[in-house]
Amino acid sequence: MGSLSTESFDQFLDSLKQAGVEISNERELRERLAEAQRWRFAFATLAANGRQLGIRFQDTGCGVNEADIHRAFTRFQFPENLETRFAASLRADH
Repeated sequence: MGSLSTESFDQFLDSLKQAGVEISNERELRERLAEAQRWRFAFATLAANGRQLGIRFQDTGCGVNEADIHRAFTRFQFPENLETRFAASLRADH
């Protein structure tokens, strides 16, 4: 699990944005992830419950690249069920 520490949440969020995901209240999200000892867990929590804070993940309107999202979640070693829920929420919001 030592490799987990070399990957930053900044790189992960940038990967999502490059895949066509728009992040509302990105500054708040980045601040909270920076404060978290386990940013992956914090991301999962904020992705599911961040709406009260104005944190939302949406399709930019140009269409998200689901293959790129899959690569990002795989590269950063997120559980498959989180990726599935995240992708479903993008489709539901658009």
